[in-house]
Amino acid sequence: MNRILKGLSIALLLVACTTTKNIVDRPITFNEERKILTLEYLQNRYDLDQETPKIDPKMIVLHWTVIPTFEESFEAFDPATLPNWRSDIKDVSGLNVSSQFMVDRDGTIYQLLPETTMARHVIGLNHCAIGVENVGGTDDLPLTKAQLKSNIWLVRYLKEKYNIDYLIGHYEYTLFENHPLWLEKDDEYRTKKTDPGVDFMQKVRKAVDDLNFKPLPEKISN
Repeated sequence: MNRILKGLSIALLLVACTTTKNIVDRPITFNEERKILTLEYLQNRYDLDQETPKIDPKMIVLHWTVIPTFEESFEAFDPATLPNWRSDIKDVSGLNVSSQFMVDRDGTIYQLLPETTMARHVIGLNHCAIGVENVGGTDDLPLTKAQLKSNIWLVRYLKEKYNIDYLIGHYEYTLFENHPLWLEKDDEYRTKKTDPGVDFMQKVRKAVDDLNFKPLPEKISN
């Protein structure tokens, strides 16, 4: 009996920890300039003429920042316009990259933007994707167990809140090139991604298998 009660106590503790996890508000700058740039991005990249930069979330995309600290990662996303160090994408739009969420190395989840406000984090799919950035991701600073747990919790939280169909790693985004959700007009605008790593994605997917996300589209060979 004591063993059963102990098991129940542990189970209840785990449930409590899961359901009371905090999301810390740490908004990046979303001024009039960023709003205009976001609306221009939606129009120019996707042919979406909108009065507000609102999205209908259908997808969660997991990333890594390849920047060692939260503060440095936040500072990279905070300005409305792209800094000079992103010369690979600045000619497409002056809108800075960002995401709706960022997970620090200790597992703290920060919300940078409202979940239904467009962030620039994945080519072709920003109009329907919630981005989750993870601080780190280099060989010296691999993603942590705390980040893994927080990503699993956040995916569950978002799936319960929105009618989300897909969970992907950033490196999988080109699988959607012939999918109805794909809206990027420029066939040449692609960047090669590896984040957040195959192993990390496999672990997250295994932990949320019960959520029944749709399978990813198969790659079409040329």
